[in-house]
Amino acid sequence: MARSDNRSTPSVKTIQLHSPLLRGDRRPRVALIGRYGVGKSTIFEDASSPVARHERLAGVGGAYQECVVDVGLDQIALVDLPSIDSLHHLSEHDQVVLMYLLWGDHWPLAAAHEVDNEHADFPAPDVLVHVVDATTLAKDLELSLELGLFGRPLVIALNRVDEARKKGIFINVQALSERLGAPVIPTIAYMGKGITALFEAVLDVAREKTCPLPQPPTRHIAESLKPLNAVIAHPEIEDVFQVPRALLLSQLAENDDYFLRALGSRFPALLPQIEQARTKAEALLPRPLSEELHADRHHRAAVLFEAVTSPRGVDAGQGWRRWLDELFLHPRWGLLGSLLVFALVLLLVFEMSAVLDSWTSARLADWVQQWQPGSTAGVIGRAVADGLVGLVGIVVPYMLPLVLLLVTLEESGVMHRVAFVVDRGFHHIGLHGGVAVPFLIGLGCNVPAISAAAVTGSRRERVVSSILITFVPCSARSAIILAIGGKYLGGLGVFAIFMLTLLVIAVLGKLLTRHYSDSAPGMVQEIPPYALPVWGKVWRKTWARTEDIVTIVTPLLVLGSVVLALLSHFGADALINIALIPITAWWLGLPVVLGVPILFGVLRKELSLLMIYQALGTLEIMPLLDHVQIFTFLVFLTFYVPCLSTFAVMLKTLGRREAWFSVLISLVSALLIAGAVRLLLELVRVIA
Repeated sequence: MARSDNRSTPSVKTIQLHSPLLRGDRRPRVALIGRYGVGKSTIFEDASSPVARHERLAGVGGAYQECVVDVGLDQIALVDLPSIDSLHHLSEHDQVVLMYLLWGDHWPLAAAHEVDNEHADFPAPDVLVHVVDATTLAKDLELSLELGLFGRPLVIALNRVDEARKKGIFINVQALSERLGAPVIPTIAYMGKGITALFEAVLDVAREKTCPLPQPPTRHIAESLKPLNAVIAHPEIEDVFQVPRALLLSQLAENDDYFLRALGSRFPALLPQIEQARTKAEALLPRPLSEELHADRHHRAAVLFEAVTSPRGVDAGQGWRRWLDELFLHPRWGLLGSLLVFALVLLLVFEMSAVLDSWTSARLADWVQQWQPGSTAGVIGRAVADGLVGLVGIVVPYMLPLVLLLVTLEESGVMHRVAFVVDRGFHHIGLHGGVAVPFLIGLGCNVPAISAAAVTGSRRERVVSSILITFVPCSARSAIILAIGGKYLGGLGVFAIFMLTLLVIAVLGKLLTRHYSDSAPGMVQEIPPYALPVWGKVWRKTWARTEDIVTIVTPLLVLGSVVLALLSHFGADALINIALIPITAWWLGLPVVLGVPILFGVLRKELSLLMIYQALGTLEIMPLLDHVQIFTFLVFLTFYVPCLSTFAVMLKTLGRREAWFSVLISLVSALLIAGAVRLLLELVRVIA
């Protein structure tokens, strides 16, 4: 992939292109297998789609989850199967899991007598991922040895390596991989570590179709099984079962009821021969054949465990890196760490914004206010100046500090951890945690937030997240809420408005993800190591995320300011108020004179705040508006069309159709929610 030499653009990550590209019909089907509690489902949740499919195997087996996951340019169909401990003495549910592992929904003649599966849609997996617990590796290796008999590509996910090191268990991953003949990838599933490497290994074995090394039983067991192996060494048996002979031999030797029953249904004459062969084998062994096979597998797993592990004393972790990961990635208090990051960023931005605003836009605004033109040309000049001052008021105090801080956190590796932690929360509204950063940027300004969302995930992710970001209270809307709500409604009223915003975003997210339900693949979130930010790169990224302000927003902001100023200059504001009576007076129950401030809010929300005072002719609005009207007005301003700048960026990033669709959603939501709030508050007032 080519890399641009233009220093004003951010560096482009090079992605190695493998051939053939595994997407669509070529994507491999990958099954996660393991005991209960090893972290199998956690790995699935780390990568899964917000719209994962939940079904039961053959209507009688345990529940499984399935979704498509993007891994770079490739894709996999990921399946989280019900837990299974071993192939030794299979339960009824474990038998169903085994059947689907071997044959999917295309059952061979050997399974023709089983339950009806015509409604099943479960192709057999192409790659098996055995999730093992590094703290109890010896126990899990028994199932690894059994899965090696399947004749399928196998990858071992060595989970909880951090806990194993704390207990003084150090595992030689390379040695284990060489012994099994399968890739072994260390993971810390609850922190999202190693997941990217795991699925990259899955794609490698899927392309190369490499199977694990044979893991035969010890010599004396193998000698005792020769008569049984001779009995089943017939091509017609292989055609009926369609499984590797080593697996069939192992299960018949274990006296597996399912395989014996299936064999008897097709070859009843062979059952006496199999029983005779088992008797001969047991005559050579000190214990029953089934117990001897299980003990042998247990012994080989223990020997393998001893060969690849070494005690080195308890490992306390990696110092401050480990401490930070516990803060940001822990399943219980990781969300608290993320909230602390958000709170710190917003605190710094608002502290910096007060100082920067007093140095820049506030001084410019005071200077422009002294200009009171009377001519049309002067009004246009003043409108241009107001637009530019407004632009400075957006960019310098709020946008630049916020984007700069977020890019710094992103380059340091913190934001990737925040996105991982909030991923499951975003799943509830049908999105991935990768959109967490754009949503946070939206608290400062929706414009760079939508630009950041435009490079995340699929088109579905981009469209839904961009529309939802328009409902995130930017610094301008927050300023209005705090200035008016804080003064007249108190802290409880302000809190209620922000909580209502979160509720609306969650509900709209559910509805929009259903509307855009064409595709929702999962996404593997990479957890990079911590790093010191390179300031040159930070500044280039900051400019890349704010340059839309100069190229798109500035002309529209100035043009909109001129149009609205001319309307006011020629006395058209009265006509605007009359035209908006159905909305202001009839539906929202507000004074007619607030129509113009509402319209000017399309240009910039701060203008609405200033023009409220101008329209009412006083800085003390309480005598003219009661608590219900103030709350209703603030709710409406919070949800209706964010601003002309946001619309312009949506036109560029999403296209005309989605941009206007977003405007429609904003208008309808603002009218419905504000109207419902007004009716509810009026009812409460009547009852009280």
